[in-house]
Amino acid sequence: MSAVQFPTTVDGPSAWMRADLEEVTTWRRDLSADQVAEIEAAAAPFAEGAQDIVGLEKTDFALTTLAEDIDTWVDDLLNGYGLLHIRGLVAGPDNIRQAATIFFGLGLHMGVPRSQNGKGHVLGHVCDLGLSSDDPNVRIYQTTERQNYHTDSCDVAGLMCLKPAKRGGESGLVSSMAIYNEMRAQCPDLLVELLKPMYVDRRGEVTVDGLPYYQQPVYSWHEGYLSALYAPHYIRSAPRLVGVPALTRKQIVALDTFDALADDPRFNITFNLEAGDILFVHNHTVMHDRLAYEDWGPGEGRRHLLRLWLAVPGARPLPNHYKYRFGSVTVGDRGGIRVPGNALNAPLEPV
Repeated sequence: MSAVQFPTTVDGPSAWMRADLEEVTTWRRDLSADQVAEIEAAAAPFAEGAQDIVGLEKTDFALTTLAEDIDTWVDDLLNGYGLLHIRGLVAGPDNIRQAATIFFGLGLHMGVPRSQNGKGHVLGHVCDLGLSSDDPNVRIYQTTERQNYHTDSCDVAGLMCLKPAKRGGESGLVSSMAIYNEMRAQCPDLLVELLKPMYVDRRGEVTVDGLPYYQQPVYSWHEGYLSALYAPHYIRSAPRLVGVPALTRKQIVALDTFDALADDPRFNITFNLEAGDILFVHNHTVMHDRLAYEDWGPGEGRRHLLRLWLAVPGARPLPNHYKYRFGSVTVGDRGGIRVPGNALNAPLEPV
């Protein structure tokens, strides 16, 4: 490890353990009745129209007293624990347009929405589409299966719950910085493997470089920041692609160790999102999971969440190799999945 210029440990709140979060409440925010009224009033003009939400701008979603609170939210995400659970809104699948307007509008006050797939969706729908994870081009959030701890391709990811599952579906969060500290102390020889580029499957969403894969280390050290980018299923499925070698035995052990620490209850925290709850996570320091679940039934009986990916002004610098997944490393204009020819859009129904 001496040849690699990495910190001995990551200090500060971003390297939290489960016990740390259980002792504080700052990562949970309960909106007051006045704040909820302000948000609903800001959303009303657009929620009652018929325009595509992708055309909504920050100035269209006018906030007064809450704007300063949102600045604090962003600072906490980027420089604190890296997670924020917001409660108090009333939202459900019976009025998706209103919920989507509220969620998208709040996101505009935090950053710039990014496309989440090859279709150009800046508003995602996390629910079971009846697809099989045996298909290597299917993304796990489109099924009822567990997602496993991972990061999304953006600075900050957000989820808004419209309908929880009948059983299961808890959200899990873990600090990738705490896992780094543990591996640094206990198995530095395996940590080295996570500092080297690995092949990652694009799952059929080929971007402008024309390749069905890219290369990226799990951990990157750049300008004083340690950042993590991790998609376990996509790393392990990459060898199916022409030109991608099989994972070495040491890489597999390193990934298995990383996953085992993420699953260790000393490190992670799990909880349910109720209807109206919003969760934001800082992808560079926090990984998230979704446990397997059972729906109430098909259609309106499905567990249903809305999702945002945000590029955030004031976010940390990222090394140049992030451009292979983020498209760019320019702060405030990076992240997402852009496939040539697909315009940005915000569907109000899962497609």
